[in-house]
Amino acid sequence: MKNINIQSWRIRFIVTTVSLCFSVLLIRLVYIQIITKNELAEIAKNNHHSIVVKDTKRGNILDSRGNLLATTHSFVELGVDPQTFKNEDEVKLPQLADILAIPLDEITEKVTTKSWKLNQNQKKVKLIQWRKIADKIDNDTYNKILALKIKGIYGNRKHIRYYPNESLASHIIGFVNNEGTPVIGVERFFNKFLQGHRGWYETERDGKRNELSQFRSREINSSNGWDIGLTIDRVIQNIVESELVVISDNYTPKSATIIVSDPSTGFILGLANYPTFNPNKFRKYSLNEMRNRAIADVIEPGSTFKSVVISGAIEDQVVQPEMIFNCANPTAVYKGKKLKLPTDHKQFEKLPVWQILSKSSNRGTSQVGIRLGEKRLYHYAKEFGFGRATGFSPGIEEKGILHPVDKWDALTISRMPIGYSIAATPMQIHMAYSVIANEGVLMTPIISRQLYDENKNRVGLAKPAAIRKVISAHTAKIMSNILMKTVETGGTAPKANIPGFQVAGKTGTTRKLVNGEYTSEKHIASFVGFFPATKPRLVISVFIDEPKSDGAGYGGKFAAPAFKNIAEQLISYMAIKEPERKDDNILAWKIEL
Repeated sequence: MKNINIQSWRIRFIVTTVSLCFSVLLIRLVYIQIITKNELAEIAKNNHHSIVVKDTKRGNILDSRGNLLATTHSFVELGVDPQTFKNEDEVKLPQLADILAIPLDEITEKVTTKSWKLNQNQKKVKLIQWRKIADKIDNDTYNKILALKIKGIYGNRKHIRYYPNESLASHIIGFVNNEGTPVIGVERFFNKFLQGHRGWYETERDGKRNELSQFRSREINSSNGWDIGLTIDRVIQNIVESELVVISDNYTPKSATIIVSDPSTGFILGLANYPTFNPNKFRKYSLNEMRNRAIADVIEPGSTFKSVVISGAIEDQVVQPEMIFNCANPTAVYKGKKLKLPTDHKQFEKLPVWQILSKSSNRGTSQVGIRLGEKRLYHYAKEFGFGRATGFSPGIEEKGILHPVDKWDALTISRMPIGYSIAATPMQIHMAYSVIANEGVLMTPIISRQLYDENKNRVGLAKPAAIRKVISAHTAKIMSNILMKTVETGGTAPKANIPGFQVAGKTGTTRKLVNGEYTSEKHIASFVGFFPATKPRLVISVFIDEPKSDGAGYGGKFAAPAFKNIAEQLISYMAIKEPERKDDNILAWKIEL
């Protein structure tokens, strides 16, 4: 009886144990086949089935003469799949270490350690399928590595954006960040042309991760990005940026901007800002240094705006160049009310209109503006491009400030004519003077000249784009003659005078607002000019924010010499010649009222 009980206990134990084992197996099967079915099926699919992306090369950015401003360097990132590396290939590792100049122990550890990848919860979820051994391997080195025929060691082709001229034209070009995203400038605005189109194909692999080419399907070819040729000339750009270095060394300004363009086409030949940055090392710079101040900074134009007022008054035949105004008057009457006129930098008496501009009389210009009237003053400001974007494509462009007449206060009619109560970007001011240099026509500033496809065939060509006729060619000619007097002895910018050439231009010395009041301590010095004045080839603008020096930051003192330095170099580089001179007697300016 006792033996029967023992045998019965053993039977129950065995049955219970077997039942538990089958229960565990059943639970495992339920977990695999039901609970994690989709996840495991996806892993199995990924091990055999994959979509391979075929990379593409980004297009180059070129200057107007075909010189590289931005390009793409290709390299190979070398790695190993430890799961497919064969032990018999370990004897080849010393050769690999010699080729890469990497310690043998470091390579051996990476190729022989077969481990699981850990997730955030430190759970093993997946075999590590690739470890990086080295990056930026050139093609010759990679071919030597392939010749070793080491199983599991292969490379992925990568591309990195490179700017061979470093900071040259950086605010125009922009840059591509480490994630491959274009951030600013031409790189961003023309990204759809530069980036190209990635291709891909769907394929399957066997258990040893070898491709089964017979199962390759749905293949889409890739296409490289197109090249973009800019209107920028690298030599002109270098001249401009070198002058900015001189300005920064001599005057340590808060910032500065220089623009050079062809007035007849609107093509921007050079544009630079201080401070600047190197797009190859963009992480080292602040957003302030990357700011394209030519289109992003809004300043009061100061005396450079006086040319707009007098152009409009001459065009409307409200004044003529020899008409006299008493610039000693401290007040003027407008709409039956007496207005206080702004002060001048020196005492003036009676001046003709042409001297009001060449000597930059605030009181004289205010009287011309009052005579023109608020509606026409607003009209010409808008027609010359103030208060609206210029159309400069690469970058976020500010529109400036031009209040409608119904928003003006009592002083606006006397302050706007001298460049206050209005604000604009350096590019807007520059293009306004291009109107005078271009026989009265406002042009769109153009930076991209042509497109080339991946076979280097030209597929696009930008043409000059006129926006509107602002003033007549006759008025523009009169204004050019008046502005020539500015750079002569007695004008505000004799330092912009170039021997042997007729230069037209205007200075600006703008007081800055500090705590709601204009200060005499901080100025924006500017000069905008063009030459040869009778047949302009170039417009050059110089803006210097807070130059450090004794006395006021006059445009004739700080900006005009920079204009001259740049112009003289461009005369030599572009072989510019002065046209045959014609009579520019003031009496010839007279127009019928």
